[in-house]
Amino acid sequence: MNTSKRPNLWLRNMSAKVAAVPMIATALIVFVGCSVWSVVYSFTSSRSLPKENFVGLKQYERLFSSNRWVESVENVFIFGICTLVFSLIVGFSLAVLLDQKIRFENTFRTIFLYPFALSFMVTGLVWQWMLNPQLGVASVVRNLGFENFEILLLSSREYSIYAIVIAGLWQGTGLVMVLMLAGLRGIDQDIWKASRVDGIPAWKTYLFIVVPMMRPVFVTTLVIIASGIVKVYDLVLAMTQGGPGISSEVPAKYVYDYMFGRANLGQGLAASTVMLSTVLIVLIPWSYMEFRDKQEKSV
Repeated sequence: MNTSKRPNLWLRNMSAKVAAVPMIATALIVFVGCSVWSVVYSFTSSRSLPKENFVGLKQYERLFSSNRWVESVENVFIFGICTLVFSLIVGFSLAVLLDQKIRFENTFRTIFLYPFALSFMVTGLVWQWMLNPQLGVASVVRNLGFENFEILLLSSREYSIYAIVIAGLWQGTGLVMVLMLAGLRGIDQDIWKASRVDGIPAWKTYLFIVVPMMRPVFVTTLVIIASGIVKVYDLVLAMTQGGPGISSEVPAKYVYDYMFGRANLGQGLAASTVMLSTVLIVLIPWSYMEFRDKQEKSV
């Protein structure tokens, strides 16, 4: 009986399956294939061109003994923590305000989301001008009479990474707000009515009822933010080019410089493999949780 149904199951939605073949082939060849190629050649001494001269873990030993790589990892960690915390807090707060059915909601939503439509390169150039010690905001404030006012984020080895954090938050918080707003709009209105009848303060309703119900939205948002953190490059290039010195260096810029600037393919691929491993560390638990939740709901 089961064997008679199997052909029907295979033939079901056959047109959709055939249409998906090019996409699946592209994913396997381009993404999976190139990723495997990168991992394999990260164990070689390839320079300008790939060559099969395997040197074991020497590229990785050199990578983790490099002050530039260690500095880039520390910077992306600082950038990641600040971006995750502040984008979630600010994005959720803005979503809560817009969820109050305020006037001109569409206008405010467009204004907050507009920076996300810009490329990171444009955002970096804008904020480079705004935070320039001689131009932008500092110049405007000095012209108002505050002659000693200065903004030294871009020229400070200690704080230059925080200038990149500010630019990243300005661009990405709008997307977080939209995702959170969509989650809030999916909450059953009966929950709000019941909380008001029981006299529960609004902040407690959000903290103990709404936020736990929005767990899938938060997880999805975290994955999107985390993937953007690992590959941050354009902002750094536009704002500081990794400087002063290497104070704002990030892994993606390290990979690019070694692969194309220094013609050291093996070292660049080793760094990119470490970045890929970081992304997989984020994606695999997320995929497992999503798959497990779907299985539990189907039981």
